Amino acid sequence: MNEVHFLDSEIFTWVVLPILIFIGRMSDVTLATLRNILLSKSIRNIVPILGFFEATIWLLAISQIMKNLQNPLCFFAYAAGYSMGIFVGIKIEGRLALGLQVMRIIVQKESEKLVQALVEHNFGITMMDATGSKGPVKVILTIVKRKEIGLVSNLISEYNPGAFYSIEDIRTVSSGVFRDGDQGALQYLKRIFPVGGQK
Repeated sequence: MNEVHFLDSEIFTWVVLPILIFIGRMSDVTLATLRNILLSKSIRNIVPILGFFEATIWLLAISQIMKNLQNPLCFFAYAAGYSMGIFVGIKIEGRLALGLQVMRIIVQKESEKLVQALVEHNFGITMMDATGSKGPVKVILTIVKRKEIGLVSNLISEYNPGAFYSIEDIRTVSSGVFRDGDQGALQYLKRIFPVGGQK
């Protein structure tokens, strides 16, 4: 009886219910944001599970909205939960730093030290000669995990602070040299930079 009385009380209608709707909507939109991000990065195994919980939470939230159409706080809580859910989903994805990215580094000065530093950190690289608007340049391509972008950026700032670089998302890769495990970086250095990794 006490529970029934509480559900019919002013406190539940004007305080507890909007808070529950806000939390529910925030949760389902967070899951939806993560689901879309995972799909865009071809991480599909967990997506159906996220979709199940997303739909369940949404149904619970919208059912309470329909039962309380006379309560404007429920509408406000629903809209606020939607906005907060997008924000939280993006923050979580940023923390997870999912996926791979390709960094395209263009340097005008000598690139040996930067290449050596990248390879010593077990980053796979592809290096090409090219011509820019101001003359010959080196183009260095490397595929890295998103959480390692900061490390590569720091190496660029240290060894070629004037270098231009761009970063793009990629969906899949078939093979390559990555930081996990022994990639034979030192042997590779000796091959492209003879005599102990130096030209």
